[in-house]
Amino acid sequence: MDPIIGSEALASGALTRGELRWRFTALYPNVYVPKGTTPSLSTYATAAWLWSGRRGIIAGRTAAALYGVPWIASTGPIELIAPNSKHPEGVIVRNERIAVDEIRIIDGAPITTPERTSLDLARHLELDTSVEHLDALAAITGLCKDDVWHLEERYPAARGIIAARQAIALMDAGSGSRWETRVRLMLRRASGIPVPRIGIRISDLTIAMGWPRWKVGIDCRERPADERDFLERIGWTMVLAVPRHSRESIVARARSTLWARVDVSARSAVPRSGTR
Repeated sequence: MDPIIGSEALASGALTRGELRWRFTALYPNVYVPKGTTPSLSTYATAAWLWSGRRGIIAGRTAAALYGVPWIASTGPIELIAPNSKHPEGVIVRNERIAVDEIRIIDGAPITTPERTSLDLARHLELDTSVEHLDALAAITGLCKDDVWHLEERYPAARGIIAARQAIALMDAGSGSRWETRVRLMLRRASGIPVPRIGIRISDLTIAMGWPRWKVGIDCRERPADERDFLERIGWTMVLAVPRHSRESIVARARSTLWARVDVSARSAVPRSGTR
């Protein structure tokens, strides 16, 4: 059962005060669910929207989770764009400008579009964390970087917009996981390593990132032996980069493997990275 506004249920005669008290439990002031319910993130989001008097718009990490970003906890705070000055525990409210074309309706409740969700994440989260969210949102929804840049132009003086520009510049829909985004950023910022290409297709296999010119790839997961053998037979050298490896180890092994494949006479022509 969806959340209900208690005062509306009483006014309509759908419930008595006793029924509301004994059969329902409050998620937020005046917003209830039946006792025994295990609320999902969607339930909490709808309840927060009802608490706002149906004036709020589901936004930020909550919107990203509803679009399918997998690692956002269902028990985390619900984020809204709303005019409310006070809010209950477990709800984050931001009173911000938003245009009609930055809102869509999902299951009866308003939610920021993927573009606006991305811009808000880029403005409010720490840089690397925001890039992880933007990559995931782009991969799930088909969002492209230009869509977010277009929206960013509407809000040149918004709080956090400078940080947002950095995050948008770094987003890439080709990252297949949160860990792949972290590895991509490690390599992008490392000196002596050119910017890797993301999502390299070889036959029916995908290499997370690498340098096709020199046939050096980065694996962000353990690959089956038959796949490793195939890539080796066609001349690829793979560097394993999984969470148990330190940043220093990943960067050092990627750099040494790459440069071992580059002809000494051509090294000066290889573009360097080391950028944020």
